[in-house]
Parts: sequence; C-alpha cells; structure tokens
Amino acid sequence: MEKGMAALVPRVSVVVFVLKEKTVLLGRRRSPGVGYSEFALPGGHLEFGESFEECATREVKEETGLEIDKTEFVKVTNNLFLDEPKPCHIVAILMRAWLRNPHQLPQNLEPTKCDGWDWYEWDNLPEPLFGPLKKMMEQGFNPFPIA
Repeated sequence: MEKGMAALVPRVSVVVFVLKEKTVLLGRRRSPGVGYSEFALPGGHLEFGESFEECATREVKEETGLEIDKTEFVKVTNNLFLDEPKPCHIVAILMRAWLRNPHQLPQNLEPTKCDGWDWYEWDNLPEPLFGPLKKMMEQGFNPFPIA
C-alpha cells in the first residue's frame, strides 16, 4: 500500500436496480470525482444502523422521488478507485426493486449530482457507463430475475 493511503477506509454504498418492465433506471453523474459524466444507478452511502432495504428506499426517494417496493438483495461488489485524485474503496451492496406505482415518473431531485433520470433497456444501455456497472454487464450480469 502506498504511503498516505493507510488512513483511507472502505465505504459502504447501496445501489439500486430500479426495474420497470424490461428497463432499468439510470442517471448521468454530475458530481466531480468518481464516475463523473457516466451513467449510473441511483444509490448512496449506507447510514449508521440502516438496513440495506431502508437505504435503498431512502436513496431512490431522495434522488428520484420514486417510491419502490419489493426490494431484494442481488450481489456485492468490491470497487477500488486508486487512479482518482482522491482514491477510494467502495463496497457496493446491489439491490433490485420495482416501482410501488408503475405510473410514477422519475424527478431529478439532486440536479447538482445528476443530469436526470431515464429508463433504458438492459441490452441497449447508454455510454459511458459507470465503471463497476460496465464491468458487471461485460461479465454477463443481468438484474432481471429469471422467470
């Protein structure tokens, strides 16, 4: 480990595949730093004492105004961003959820962090994708449950 990196500690994020029919919700990141201008899922940092489901529900509501339902655990990824100006290590808890009401429309409630939200078909995602999401897709991951 490089000198000066010993004080860094991993952070835990909860990221949500909000599914609607055969589409997934993505937004283009505006926050400077990791993933700037890349398309990513809604999500954020896990707060002390919060369950993964509670964090997923809170983050989706804060960022998009959407109310989700049937939230379930999908997978965990270990993400190192060592080439960033501020290196970081993020453990991402990936969740899957559906809209409580399928007629809800996403709102951009954090315009300084995101350019806006839209629905994309899994086999036709926009570019550039956020690195960890792109890697999962290239490895054949699919967020939709097998029927």
